[in-house]
Amino acid sequence: MEYRVLGRTGLEVSALGFGCGDVGGLMVRGAPADRERGVARALELGINYLDTAPAYGSGESEKNLGQVLRALKPRAIVGTKWRLQAADLADVAGAVSRSVETSLARLGLERVDLLHLHNLIGRVGEERPLGVARVLEAVVPAVRRLQEQGKVRFFGVTASGETGALHRAIASGAVDTAQAVFNLLNPTGAYAVPVGFPAQDYDRLLTLAQEQRVGTIGIRVLAGGALSGQIARHPTAIPTVAPIASGPDYATDASRAGVLEPLVAQGHAGSVVEAALRFAITGPALSTVLIGCSDLAQLEFAATAVNKGPLSPAALVTLQNCWSRL
Repeated sequence: MEYRVLGRTGLEVSALGFGCGDVGGLMVRGAPADRERGVARALELGINYLDTAPAYGSGESEKNLGQVLRALKPRAIVGTKWRLQAADLADVAGAVSRSVETSLARLGLERVDLLHLHNLIGRVGEERPLGVARVLEAVVPAVRRLQEQGKVRFFGVTASGETGALHRAIASGAVDTAQAVFNLLNPTGAYAVPVGFPAQDYDRLLTLAQEQRVGTIGIRVLAGGALSGQIARHPTAIPTVAPIASGPDYATDASRAGVLEPLVAQGHAGSVVEAALRFAITGPALSTVLIGCSDLAQLEFAATAVNKGPLSPAALVTLQNCWSRL
């Protein structure tokens, strides 16, 4: 497993991270033995970053991961998140502190390595999106106090929302890490795309993050599973998935996955899913790539794909042709 430095944090993270979210669902709806086997196998494969959030299963993900951490006692980097609600805005510091205390109790930890703001970020807004000025003027000082108390090591954002606001947050110097949407249906965080491309334009957000030494964590690298091209979902996975920054619905994304088949036909990858995983680690744009699994077979597949290394320059040329057809 390749390891990369997570921006200015100095942490060395595995190229593949273990996502504990709702989409794959293993750490939310999986059987206890399967959850423990999943994390144990991830560690054996060299994965050292575990990512969760209170929103995943209404706390079940954090609680279940905490049970596994107590059983395995691994040396791993653990990240969680929190989301401000409208009622929290009168006391941002208190809301963040309460959320972190609850997360630490569920996880059985004294501190988390990474804490990400889970709100969408916009130019203005009170909750969804949360205005970028409030993020910088209220959220950042609140997290700094938690850092001083030793409960949080590094602060980051989920880089979803309005592109201009996200650029302002990343360029502020106050953000250590960013979880960013990056996949074959929306590569705009690092690549130029044709005019009229059917996805939100993040305007090289990942390039800016690299310039600012902000550690980058890839999310939705399989577009919630749509890059499999299949509508049917694993029994453990969340039944329906809303796209983030790509098509108008899951079915559209799954259909568009067929445009990427030349990557397979030309021998650049064994499947579009493999190509998607390898695309995410191509170049320096991302420090680590999160994969949410429904079972151990998916974890093994993802690790095997990532260990094959980045896509070739010839594959990237083919991709440009594919993108012109989306």
